[in-house]
Amino acid sequence: MKNESEDHFSINAIAFKEGDAWVIQGIEYDIVVHTYDVTAAPEAFMLAVIENMLITEHLGRAPFFRYFAKPESAEESIEELVVAASMLSAQRIGAIIAIERQIGLRNYIEGGIPLDGTLTYDLLLSIFQPASPLHDGAVIVRDDRVAAAACFLPLTVNPKLSKDLGSRHRAAIGLTEENDAVAIVVSEESGSVSVVADGEIERGLDADALRARLRTLVLQRRTGTPKGEAPLQYT
Repeated sequence: MKNESEDHFSINAIAFKEGDAWVIQGIEYDIVVHTYDVTAAPEAFMLAVIENMLITEHLGRAPFFRYFAKPESAEESIEELVVAASMLSAQRIGAIIAIERQIGLRNYIEGGIPLDGTLTYDLLLSIFQPASPLHDGAVIVRDDRVAAAACFLPLTVNPKLSKDLGSRHRAAIGLTEENDAVAIVVSEESGSVSVVADGEIERGLDADALRARLRTLVLQRRTGTPKGEAPLQYT
């Protein structure tokens, strides 16, 4: 039925005809690309179209390289985040910034106000000013850019958490319980800066500690902690 070459990806989907229409049912899929001989049966060409649709959808949710585009731009982005968090902390302006990693945050981005702006501390400060119409909710960072603002995140329902954690902290924990995002939270009440990953919160970070933690979470996740470097501990 088909003459195909195969790059290393594979998509699992069910496609069948219902009357005159094609019905496509996606399954949990890795990615695999087939190149079909379009001179084969029309069904083969249709499957190629279906696969392209599924690949596009999958890439939209979880690109291969999620953290930051290049190491050097990652360092610049981390510095912008650290400066913004420090300035927000000094002014006691509440904020929550979610950094997308391998698991896409498209649903939350689409639920907020799309920006697609260059990640700078000036932009973050502008967004979280109390008079800004975008200050309520989270900012989501994707690939060195501010993808969206005013995004609402799921609150954790963990009953073991401290009662003094506010809604921003609970939203950051709730988000990172569901996926591999990293969240930075600035407390409006105390100005304290926290980092949340994998549903765990680390509170009371100064600029140096925040910078080191973000480097670990964003840059070193693939390779692990460098030899001779002790894990960071915070109180």
